[in-house]
Amino acid sequence: MKITVIGAGNVGATAALRIAEKQLAKEVVLIDIVEGVPQGKALDMYESGAVALFDTHVSGSNDYKDSANSDIILITAGLARKPGMTREDLLMKNATIIRDVTREVMKYSANPIIVMVSNPLDVMTYVAHKVSGLPKERVIGMAGVLDTARYKSFIAEALDVSMQDISALVLGGHGDSMVPVVNYTNVAGIPLTELLPQEKIDALVERTRNGGIEIVNYLKTGSAFYAPAASAVEMVEAIVKDRKRIIPCTTLLTGQYGIDDVFCGVPVKLGKNGIEQVLEINLSTSEREALQGSAAIVAENCTSLSALFA
Repeated sequence: MKITVIGAGNVGATAALRIAEKQLAKEVVLIDIVEGVPQGKALDMYESGAVALFDTHVSGSNDYKDSANSDIILITAGLARKPGMTREDLLMKNATIIRDVTREVMKYSANPIIVMVSNPLDVMTYVAHKVSGLPKERVIGMAGVLDTARYKSFIAEALDVSMQDISALVLGGHGDSMVPVVNYTNVAGIPLTELLPQEKIDALVERTRNGGIEIVNYLKTGSAFYAPAASAVEMVEAIVKDRKRIIPCTTLLTGQYGIDDVFCGVPVKLGKNGIEQVLEINLSTSEREALQGSAAIVAENCTSLSALFA
């Protein structure tokens, strides 16, 4: 197994290290346009193997040729958000970057699985799918995993319980229109509505929607990377180990939930072939409408990029 991580910033470097420590690949390649940065970080990671006890070979490069024959390509490249900036503000700049990155990696790997992390996530997944020509099952966005992780952490904090006992789903686009599904949220099987009053649940939902910008506002000059990297690696692990995990990911919907030809976050079965099944769960009327509204925003943003592919 060979995994290439595009982008040696905080998210990419953290993800590469986690992949190496979990020994999910024989070879991890870290690629970035800044000369020396991927090489230096990769060498540092590889040297840590003697202490962390992993044998994965980690290397860095500025040349996409070194990504040749990758099984999985994790794309984290792009500009990070700054305070006051929405994910949509990044749209055209990052779309151009992802278009060019995808063209390059596809020159050297015939049939990889692409896991997208760059923002705006759903739109960037669309760009990678359109440019790569890969089947929709092999181009996957990391959105719901991260949003659900944030939702779970906030619930655990509010209830003073273990995160491991919380089951939850956050659907929709990775942005302000995401849809935490309260009806599918429970703690050790106990519905969240039996444990917290509605106003507290509403506050947790709102905090989840603003989870990314909350961190951006603290950092001032950067955005979240530990949780995004961990979320991306959870997806990579499900693919590498063919675990058939049921987790929310961004995928191209083809009529499910009344949404067609739009990338949106929904529950999927994730295994060695990428997305092996899209699960269509029962949603309330308001949740379904919210999910469709979230998808409509993604579709509008994708339409605005038509000149990018001219």
